Amino acid sequence: MKRHRQFSTSFLILAGLILIGSVPAAWGQSQDSSRKLTKRVIGDYGYWSRTQNPPYSAAQIPFRKLTQINHAGVSFNGNGYLDVPSGFLEPALLAGAHAAGDKVLLLLGGDFEALSKPVVLSNLLTNLQRFITTYGYDGVDIDWEYPGSDTDRHTLYELMTGLRAIFPSPTYVLSMYVAPWGSPYYDVTGLEPVVDQFSILMYDCAGPWTDDGQLNSPIFPDLHNPQPYECQPGGSVEQTIGIWVNTYHVPPAQLNMGTPFYGYYYENVTHLFGPCTNCANTVLSENYGTFMKERINNLGWETFYDPSSLVPYMLRTDGKPGYITYDDGFSTYYRVWYSDWDQGLGGSFAWALDEDYDGHTQDLLEAMYHASLKEPD
Repeated sequence: MKRHRQFSTSFLILAGLILIGSVPAAWGQSQDSSRKLTKRVIGDYGYWSRTQNPPYSAAQIPFRKLTQINHAGVSFNGNGYLDVPSGFLEPALLAGAHAAGDKVLLLLGGDFEALSKPVVLSNLLTNLQRFITTYGYDGVDIDWEYPGSDTDRHTLYELMTGLRAIFPSPTYVLSMYVAPWGSPYYDVTGLEPVVDQFSILMYDCAGPWTDDGQLNSPIFPDLHNPQPYECQPGGSVEQTIGIWVNTYHVPPAQLNMGTPFYGYYYENVTHLFGPCTNCANTVLSENYGTFMKERINNLGWETFYDPSSLVPYMLRTDGKPGYITYDDGFSTYYRVWYSDWDQGLGGSFAWALDEDYDGHTQDLLEAMYHASLKEPD
């Protein structure tokens, strides 16, 4: 099949920087990492990354390029008791973060529906208070994907107000993940005075659940997308900001925009938005640092940019099936710049820190950091 060639990567990056002339040039230039960040730069960090190849631990985290770390891996069961995996605790993580002035939040998942029972919620709050104060965490980040009923809506409100009661502001930070396509069951009016940060899950528009080659995290919508409903409502950074700011009326300063350090490899797709066969078994999640980065215009792959969404994708140079949707330094920089400075959000977060690491450098985190440094002139 003849492929429609989009703009070359280098041309689009140059054109983009010209068109958005107010964007500070050269996010890749060497800058002092001690410069004070005025926007939140948050990295989600899974304890399991310490045993991956290449290993990623507190020793690799550039704390001074972050303001907050969400430490993932702890969950809770239907009785409200915490499940702390072996190897989760990492004193060097908290020591390094606190020395740099960063906060570390416990990223928590679990059996949220069970919290509708008051005794279970009470158990969880008691156990969380003991854990947070014992180990010196600075707050809690709630990952409920997603509340799906009126009961869940009430339960989430009770959970967050219960957490606020035992973790008062400003000593502790409370944050939660949200997504406009996940569920209408957020009591935003009730939660807004209680929650410090709403972190928008603006990724996974692509994946094994789509039946065509979608873009993982569009900054703007592409009107040529034949199936935009696969990531609606809010299937782009622009659209989801509109929902949370204009429809839900959340102050922009309380919002963090998500940016992925990973992407998806569609083995059977031949072009952007092309149909996908047997998607459940042929679409793979891959990290930027160890998979995407080495294939950029290399190893039989060619990078293109979607001129509407301003994110890259790859196709095979020989025309055989193979499509990769991902983010690079430019799209990460522009997503963060657009969210922070053009739209006035309070910051951005990345899933996840280790997925950007190639054993030596972190291109996407560098882009995040430099985009967050100051408002463009």
